[in-house]
Amino acid sequence: REDQVQKRPISEGAQIVVLGGPAMQIGLGGGAASSIATGSGDADLDFASVQRSNPEMERRCQEVIDRCAALGEDSPVLSLHDVGAGGLSNAVPELVNDAGRGGRFELRAVPNDEPGMSPLAIWCNEAQERYVVAVDRKRLDDFVALCERERCPFAVIGEATAEQQLMVGDGLLEETVVDLPMEVLLGKPPKMLREVQHVKPPRLAPALDKIRLEEAIDRVLRLPTVASKQFLITIGDRTVGGLVARDQMVGPWQVPVADVGVTLSDFRGHTGEAMAIGERPPLALLDPAASGRMAIAEALTNIAAAPIAALGEVRLSANWMAAVGHLGEDAALFDTVQAVGEELCPQLGIAIPVGKDSLSMKTVWEEGGETRAVTSPLSLVVTAFAPVSDTRHVLTPQLRTDSGDSDLILVDLGHGRNRLGGSALLQVYGQLGDEAPDLDSADMLKAFFEAIQRLNSDRSLLAYHDRSDGGLLTTVCEMAFAGHTGVRLELDPEEDPLTALFNEELGAVLQVRHADVDELLMVFSEVGLGSHARVVGRLSEDDAVSIHAGDRCIYRAERSRLHKTWAETSYRMQALRDNPSCAQQEFDVLGDEGDSGLFARLGFDLEENVAAPYIGEGARPRVAILREQGVNGQIEMAAAFDRAGFEAVDVHMSDVIAGRVSLTDFQGMAACGGFSYGDVLGAGGGWAKSIRYNTRASEAFHEFFQRSDSFGLGVCNGCQMMAQLRDMIPGASHWPDFVRNESEQFEGRLSLVEVLPSPSLFLRDMQGSVIPVVVSHGEGRAVFSDNTAEAVEQAGLVALRYVDHHGRASTHYPENPNGSPRGITGLSSRDGRFTIMMPHPERVFRTAQHSWHPAGWDEDGPWLRMFRNARVYVG
Repeated sequence: REDQVQKRPISEGAQIVVLGGPAMQIGLGGGAASSIATGSGDADLDFASVQRSNPEMERRCQEVIDRCAALGEDSPVLSLHDVGAGGLSNAVPELVNDAGRGGRFELRAVPNDEPGMSPLAIWCNEAQERYVVAVDRKRLDDFVALCERERCPFAVIGEATAEQQLMVGDGLLEETVVDLPMEVLLGKPPKMLREVQHVKPPRLAPALDKIRLEEAIDRVLRLPTVASKQFLITIGDRTVGGLVARDQMVGPWQVPVADVGVTLSDFRGHTGEAMAIGERPPLALLDPAASGRMAIAEALTNIAAAPIAALGEVRLSANWMAAVGHLGEDAALFDTVQAVGEELCPQLGIAIPVGKDSLSMKTVWEEGGETRAVTSPLSLVVTAFAPVSDTRHVLTPQLRTDSGDSDLILVDLGHGRNRLGGSALLQVYGQLGDEAPDLDSADMLKAFFEAIQRLNSDRSLLAYHDRSDGGLLTTVCEMAFAGHTGVRLELDPEEDPLTALFNEELGAVLQVRHADVDELLMVFSEVGLGSHARVVGRLSEDDAVSIHAGDRCIYRAERSRLHKTWAETSYRMQALRDNPSCAQQEFDVLGDEGDSGLFARLGFDLEENVAAPYIGEGARPRVAILREQGVNGQIEMAAAFDRAGFEAVDVHMSDVIAGRVSLTDFQGMAACGGFSYGDVLGAGGGWAKSIRYNTRASEAFHEFFQRSDSFGLGVCNGCQMMAQLRDMIPGASHWPDFVRNESEQFEGRLSLVEVLPSPSLFLRDMQGSVIPVVVSHGEGRAVFSDNTAEAVEQAGLVALRYVDHHGRASTHYPENPNGSPRGITGLSSRDGRFTIMMPHPERVFRTAQHSWHPAGWDEDGPWLRMFRNARVYVG
């Protein structure tokens, strides 16, 4: 927010607080460990340099920060600094120095998990998930109350002083361990001088004469940098927060080929933020500067898929990795930084305001009495960020088969040079090549970006995919996989097929209606790229990928076979890591040419707002948005209830246990999703026990459940918690326990569920509907004890079940992502007041939140009806 961008002045006497985790023996190898080749030191030094993450602690810190931010100008925080490299020895002085202050600090006030550490270790360790915060002395109690509510550790370690002197005392050893003027500590350091040497890379022209096209395609599609990354994507929660508009998975078949990630700015509008990545490390073996330019250009051709007002709106983050000290690498790093920072970015009119570096990209070890070493090539990983004007018009690689005749246009920013150096093709044949692709003109890239934005604004583009790893062949194949359609590629008969298909020059493939081709080519001509754009293919009805050179068909393969080839690398890794039976089931689905993909069938009017008459009366019944340690889905749950006409109130379990909040003040309760109790105890068990074994909480929940006018919803972790409290909830004895998914892995997916007839007040008049919904859980498999799944279903108490792409109840993976019997994933109490479910309808109550949805849906998604039904129930 604009009023919170700048750090506020720190007054004399302001309290300096460490927020978050304790000090630990981490990062104390310091310069010695980070600047030597990994493995060349001793084990203790290596261990002391290893970061150990604590996501639960980071989440608690973030909740405190969010609560402060929500107070706006009334926030007790004056200034904040994360703790990273150098630990407190860096963060604390920088925090006070930014405000022209000094500080007095007590070392033993720092929370510490390893009390045996020396004063130097306590002050300098790099334990993460910590912040240092300057708090107004008069507002310290307010800040402490927020920390205690979120159960976030904190400690006041000192205060700011008018004198710009850093004083650190050690009360245990009764001595002053630091006493320095700020200007000595943070003054200008001496400039580093390095003598470097350029090394000429080996340059051998590609040997293509013995490479068969069919074998090349097979090898390239299996290369990990080209192949599907699904095994990594579905194990992450990509929907938490409810503001994700575009994730990696594209289309009805959820193929991981998106160019750009996009989030919504809020729960009402359609503006947002785009993020995209670019990296080309293999090119650094031939031309380091070219690899840097190509990394930035790739980030821009990726982010171009989102509607962005102008290229100047883009900001970059640069992550530099190099083996400093290795022959030639220092010179390569200098050349690349100069090419990117002093030349390309100024020409493009964009900035790199942030970044980081890892300059020890070499590892050595002893084996059989010999010293061995592996050195990484110079790598620049660029992340591009930009505001998005309308998230509804983000382009994807999914080829559209519902828009009549269309053509595929290649925009070749390599201008026909077809340089193969460092390409996937050469990699799979053990070659490097002699010439790397490069960005030959910044103006050309600017013109491309402008043209894509203009065409997207005119709604002229049906699909978009940038050309990068694997070249034109991979680009078109991925578009075909996402669209489940065949493609006919047309090559210039004068071109060498291998160089035309596999060069990784900059560019993109666009799908355009046949009637719009001339207009599109005119747009590219107007920006000076007329000679760069040409028709290279079209969709085919035979569901095959065929390649033609003039009158000859030089390659043809079934689309489904190529899709399985591209996905097999991911499948093999998944089978080694997860339940191999589940991995096999998911892989086999790719060969099902009759798979129609996700669909929606609604048994109610999507446009009808059944809660409108009640909202119009102005009353907003209060619903408690309940969370506990580990819960992270409370914001989207509150937004869904708010949209339906409730007053959503944030209630932490610590509020209930401390008596600050009474559940008698609420008519409804929603138990939200997230991790299991701080990632321990499993399946909501910790949360349930925090209620059952606390007298005040147990009485409060028992009373709430027994009231005849109360209602409740449990989602994901909240579902697991409520299921374990079923003996407290009237008519819930049939609810199952929820245990580890059959896949033995966290599952983040867009799944199909059917709404069954049940007493659930939330699902009234929705029965018979089949709707896509977000799934994000690791422990969602229902296990029934006293009742069988079949008996519960026959009793009409199953509210939701997973179905396959034909609408049939499914126990097949991944249509049923957790292996629950009969696909059961949602249940109702006998009177319908309480409903539990594993999916997350609160994350997709708007159409804009869906990774895929049918054409024709407007603002409201089908799942909003659930929350509106609750509003009707309250009356």
